[in-house]
Amino acid sequence: MGTFPNIAADGTSTYPESRVLLIITGGTICMQPSAGGLVPVDGFIKNAMAPRPSFNDMSESVTLSAVHDGKPVTIPSLRTPPSSYARHIRYSAIEFSPLLDSSSISSEGWAQIASAVRANYHLFDGFVVLHGTDSLAYSASALSFMLSDLGKPVILTGSQAPIFALQSDAVDNLLGSLIIAGTFVIPEVSLFFHHKLYRGNRCTKVSASAFEAFASPNCDPLARVTSLGVDVNWGLVLRPTTIARFDVTPYLDTAHVAALRIFPGIKPEMVDGVLRVPHLRGLILETFGMGNAPAGVDGSLTRVIKNAVDRGIVVVNVSQCTSGFVSPLYAPGFALGEAGVVFGHDLTSEAALTKLSYLLALPDLSAAEVGRRMSRSLRGEMTALANPCFTHPQGSLDDNDLIDHASMASGTKSPRPLSRGETAFAGLGYAIQAGDLRTVSELLDADAINSGSNSVGLLLRADYAGNTAVHLAAVGPEAAVLRELLVRGASVHVRNRANNTPLFLAEKMGNRGCVDLLTDAGAALWVEEATGKQT
Repeated sequence: MGTFPNIAADGTSTYPESRVLLIITGGTICMQPSAGGLVPVDGFIKNAMAPRPSFNDMSESVTLSAVHDGKPVTIPSLRTPPSSYARHIRYSAIEFSPLLDSSSISSEGWAQIASAVRANYHLFDGFVVLHGTDSLAYSASALSFMLSDLGKPVILTGSQAPIFALQSDAVDNLLGSLIIAGTFVIPEVSLFFHHKLYRGNRCTKVSASAFEAFASPNCDPLARVTSLGVDVNWGLVLRPTTIARFDVTPYLDTAHVAALRIFPGIKPEMVDGVLRVPHLRGLILETFGMGNAPAGVDGSLTRVIKNAVDRGIVVVNVSQCTSGFVSPLYAPGFALGEAGVVFGHDLTSEAALTKLSYLLALPDLSAAEVGRRMSRSLRGEMTALANPCFTHPQGSLDDNDLIDHASMASGTKSPRPLSRGETAFAGLGYAIQAGDLRTVSELLDADAINSGSNSVGLLLRADYAGNTAVHLAAVGPEAAVLRELLVRGASVHVRNRANNTPLFLAEKMGNRGCVDLLTDAGAALWVEEATGKQT
């Protein structure tokens, strides 16, 4: 995405635009007082956003194409003033009808959100879902599993007070979500609240009234908003590393999964009663500490659980503690493992429930296979155990010897030294142009070792024209080089400053191998490219 303004024919500065779709489900953020308490209000963009200068630069009205309830529609849009990243965010909205209180949302609502993202996926750069806070962590977790091979940001947000209230967190939460969704390629389902972007399936609600209502105890935020801008922790951001198109699991049903909190004195027949609910297929067992539960008199509680596992019910052990993980360290936890209970490591209860529901919705999976997949991270929902890796320190470069020749050509009096990252990206560009797969791989390996968690890696860099490594590789000559970039997590959706996607460039060059590869990875022409109306 570009960072510098273009100069229009009349001499005025124009900035590039990103397009973000608001999916409004309801919640406190779009409520206002009534005689019967807070109730949702229709026309959120018109009534709540259009009058606010931070959401509306009063530019000419533009309609955007979208899909709503399965039908193509044109909807009005607004545009933010240019952000500190020299970019406008143009956004439109589709609304649930009727708008919901989040305590009323269910798997049908999740399917509706997922379907809206899928239908509009190639029309927008990112998506912001407005949602009530009560079940926000459940929805964020569910959507993270329902949306596979995601290449664009999907951010859920809400507020503790309505946007119409004098003192509210709604404006900061909504504006921060829009800017992040329209500026950074963070291809995850995330949750933005109180200046922090969390991985959606790592969150839990920790306060019913404080503005800092959510926490992610076992995973650092993906990004933080400060007075200096957005600090993205790129080392944590997950990106697709397979050649696959974005897809949606359309239905995730929690009706066949239950959650049960263990408490002192719980009776085996209580647990057995839950485990014998008709059509139950899974149980989330919220245990003490590191996964401990009373065995019951003569081990009766453990036998009840083992009998359920033998009947094909998947039982997953998660901790009642906010942080930490379950482990068969103590005898009670070890006994549950012997009974066939799956250890959920550091899954939140919300993620465990929705992940188990997702796996049980997949066709042809045995209970044993569901249990195995519950123990593996699918969308970053649990901390993967990593083996230590020791490498020899890399040599350093003298940045003062690296000159930005582009600045010299533009007439700058004193050339700007190139950073190490810019030099490495230039080297990567030459290797891509030469079709040198070995050098490309070596440069990416070195970048992975040398890059700090907050640095911009080679896959995220762009040249003066906004071309990323994928843009360069799309031109050719070797499709194998493009494949190497994609399986390392490079995005096929980023556009350069001419608003062109890598797929557009590959088609213009007649590079059929790269066109096929990009299409297989989920690329599609941007709307102006498809219509021939370039902006």
